[in-house]
Amino acid sequence: MQEERVELRRSDAETPSHHRSAASLSKASLAAILRLCVLLFAMLQVAGISKLHADQPADSKAKPSAEVSPEAINGFVIDVPIPLTSDAATSIVEKLVSAGEQAPDDRRATVVMRYVLNEAVEAGSNQDLGDETEFDDAFRLARAMTGDQLRKVRLVSWVNRQVSGHSVLPIIASDLLLVGPDAVIQGSDSSEGALDDTVELNYLAIARRRGLFPPAIVSALVDPGLELAAITKVGGEKGYASGQELTELRRDGDLLGEEVWSLPGQPLRMTADQLRDSRIASSKVASMTDVAQRLDLAEILPLGQGRSGTVTKAVLLEITGSIAPTRTRRWQSNLTSTLSSDDVDAWMISIDSIGGSLGSSASLATWFADPPPPISTIAGFVRGEARGDAALIALSCKPLIMKPESTIGGQGAATMLGEDIKQYDEMITEIAKKTNRPAALIRGLLNPELEVYRYTNRKTGRLRYASPDDLQSEWDASDDPESEAQKWERGQRIELANGLSAAEAISLGLADQQVDSLDAASRQIGLAGTPPPVAERSLVRFVERLGRSTGLSFLLLFIGFAALSAEANAPGLSLPGFVAMICFAMFFWMKFLNGTAEWLELLALSLGLICIAIELFVVPGFGVFGVGGLSLTVLGIVLMSQTFVIPQNVYQIGLFTRGVWGALAGAAGMIGGFVVMRWFFPYVPFFSGLVMEAPDAVRLEQSEMLGDYSDLMGQAGVATTPLRPSGKARIGDQIVQVVSDGSMIGTGEPIRVCEVHATKVIVELDESKSSSP
Repeated sequence: MQEERVELRRSDAETPSHHRSAASLSKASLAAILRLCVLLFAMLQVAGISKLHADQPADSKAKPSAEVSPEAINGFVIDVPIPLTSDAATSIVEKLVSAGEQAPDDRRATVVMRYVLNEAVEAGSNQDLGDETEFDDAFRLARAMTGDQLRKVRLVSWVNRQVSGHSVLPIIASDLLLVGPDAVIQGSDSSEGALDDTVELNYLAIARRRGLFPPAIVSALVDPGLELAAITKVGGEKGYASGQELTELRRDGDLLGEEVWSLPGQPLRMTADQLRDSRIASSKVASMTDVAQRLDLAEILPLGQGRSGTVTKAVLLEITGSIAPTRTRRWQSNLTSTLSSDDVDAWMISIDSIGGSLGSSASLATWFADPPPPISTIAGFVRGEARGDAALIALSCKPLIMKPESTIGGQGAATMLGEDIKQYDEMITEIAKKTNRPAALIRGLLNPELEVYRYTNRKTGRLRYASPDDLQSEWDASDDPESEAQKWERGQRIELANGLSAAEAISLGLADQQVDSLDAASRQIGLAGTPPPVAERSLVRFVERLGRSTGLSFLLLFIGFAALSAEANAPGLSLPGFVAMICFAMFFWMKFLNGTAEWLELLALSLGLICIAIELFVVPGFGVFGVGGLSLTVLGIVLMSQTFVIPQNVYQIGLFTRGVWGALAGAAGMIGGFVVMRWFFPYVPFFSGLVMEAPDAVRLEQSEMLGDYSDLMGQAGVATTPLRPSGKARIGDQIVQVVSDGSMIGTGEPIRVCEVHATKVIVELDESKSSSP
C-alpha cells in the first residue's frame, strides 16, 4: 500500500501544474474566479517588488553609504572540519567566545566559518564526509553559536564543498550563508536508521533562532523519509512544505504549483544555485577575497587557528636565552624525534629569547613555516620577549599567542644589517605567505632602519603594510605605474625599532591572541592543557634554566675567586683550589648550554686563571702575569655572557655593561676571600686551623719572658745580703735576686717589693718595720 502512495506521489509530481490548476478552476464559481484574479494581480505586484530586492544581501537592512569608511574593518576566518569531532567543536567554541570578548563596543566581530575536509579522513575517500559527525558535537557548537555569549559575533558560513549529515547544523545556526560554485548541502541518509524525535526538535529550535532555513527544509534535512517541495498556494503565497503538510495541501487542492526537491526515502540535496535562488544563501562567491568584498571587509585574518582543524597531541619546546647553532641543532634533533610518533600532530613553541644568530633562527623559521607531516600545527607562545632574530622564529608559528606584557622584535643579541637581511628576503616572503602575515612588517622587525608605512586603497579601503621600495617595485612592473600609484594613500609610519607589545602585534596582524599563561595558550589550539616537554635530558633543561639566572652566575664567580684567594693564603690545602675549579667549570657549562660560551671564551678564562696562579705562587708581586691574567679573566667572563664580541647597538651595549660589572663583581670575590680569611675564619672553629693568627704586643712580651715574678709585687721580706744596690732577699719562703731602688740597704733590714719586670725585682726599704736610729 505504501508503495502505491509513493508511486502516486511520483506521478503527481510528474503531472504538469497547469493540469491541476485547470481541475481546480473547473470546480470554482465565477465569483471565486474574479477574487482569484484580484489576488493574482496583487501577488504579481509583490513579486515585482521582491525581484527588485532579490540581489540585496539577505541580512542587509540598509544600503551602506558610498563614502569609504576612514577605518577599514577586518574579519576573521576559522576552519570547521568535516567530519566535526568533539575536540574540534570545543576548540571552535572557545575561539568564537574569545573573538566576542575582544570585539569592539560599536560593532560585531565578523567570523567566517569555512568548512574544510578533516585531514584525519584519508585523502580520496568517497565516503560521505558529514555523516560521521555526531549529533551531540554538532549541537554543542550550534547551541553556542545561537547563545548569548556570541551576541557580539556575526557568524557567516561559507560552503564550497559538500556538507552533509549533522555537519549542516552549524550552517543552520549561522547568521548568514555564502556558497561557492561547488557547494552542496545534503541531509541525513536513510541508512542512518530511525532518528530520535528530539533530534528534529533541536534542529527546528536552532532554525527558529536564526530564521535562515525554513522549517520544512530543516525537517527534510533531518528525516530523509519526508518529501519536500517548493510550493505556491492558491492565494499566491510561496513557501516550502514537507511530509504530512504537503499531503494535506495536495488533498485540499490549495496548491497553485509545486516543485519537488526530494522524494521520500532520498536525502535532501541542495546545490549552490538552489540555495541562492531560494534566498537561503545571501551570495555566491568563489574565493576568500570575494567573501571579504561581499562582507565589506578590508581583510579576513585567521582566528587563532592552526593549519588544521583539530589538534590531538602536542609536545612543548622551550626556546630560551640566546640562539646559537649548537642549540638550534639540538632543538631540531629533539623535534625530529617526534615525527616518528603517530599521535603527535602539533608542536607548541614557547619563546623567551634575545636572539643571537640570524642564520640559525632562519633555519628554524623555514622549518616551522612549512612543518613536515604528520605535524599540522606549530603554535608559538611569546612568554617574555622575542628580540632580534628570535622574532623570526615566533612569526613563523601559526597561531602566534603572546602574553599581555611580552615583546616581539626590537634590538637583540645579534647584529643584523640591512645587507644581511636581504640575503633572506625570499625566505621571509615565503614565511609571510604561508603564515598570512605582512612581509614588510617582518622585515621591519628584523631591520629597525627599514621604513614601513600603512597604505590604504582609495577605492576599497583595504589596508596593507609596505615599504616605499616595495610599492615602487610593484609600480615599475605594472603597465600603468601612475594609475597604480594613485590607488594607494600612504598613512603613518609603523614604529618597529623598539619592538611591539602584544596588543600592537595583534592590531597589525602579526599575532593572533593574547593570554596570561602557557596553559591558556595550549587550550586555544585545542589541547586539554600544557603539553609535555619534548624528549630531552632533564638535567640539560635544568642547567639551562640555571644558566639564565644572573644571581647564580655571580655567586659561582664570587665563590670561585674567594676559594682561589683562600688557596693563595694557605698553599697546599687543595680543598679551596678544588672548590674554585668546580665553580669555574659550572659557570662555563651553564653558559655553554645557554648558547653564549664557546671555546674562545673558555680559552680566555683558563689562560687568565693560569696567569693569576703564576703571579701568586711562582713569581709573587704584581707584574705582567697579574695584570694580564686579571684582564683575560674578565674578558672571558664577559664574552661568556653575550653572543657578540663588540657591541653595535643600544641593547648590546646594555648587555656588555652588565657583563663587565658582573665579571668585576665576581673578581671582587678574591678581595673578599682575603678579608674573610683575615677577619672571620680565626673565630670559626672549623676554619680556625687554616689561619695563622699574628700575636699581639702583650703576648709577644710574655712569650719572651724567662721567668715571671709578678706575683711578688707588694710583698714584704728581709735582705739576706747587703743591697749595693743588688743583692738577695728572702721574700716569703724563697730567696730572690733583687735590686734596691737606689738606696743602700743592710743585711737583715726589712724590704718591700715596689716593681717587677720579668725576672728583675726592685725593692725599697720598708720604713714602717725598720728600727729607729
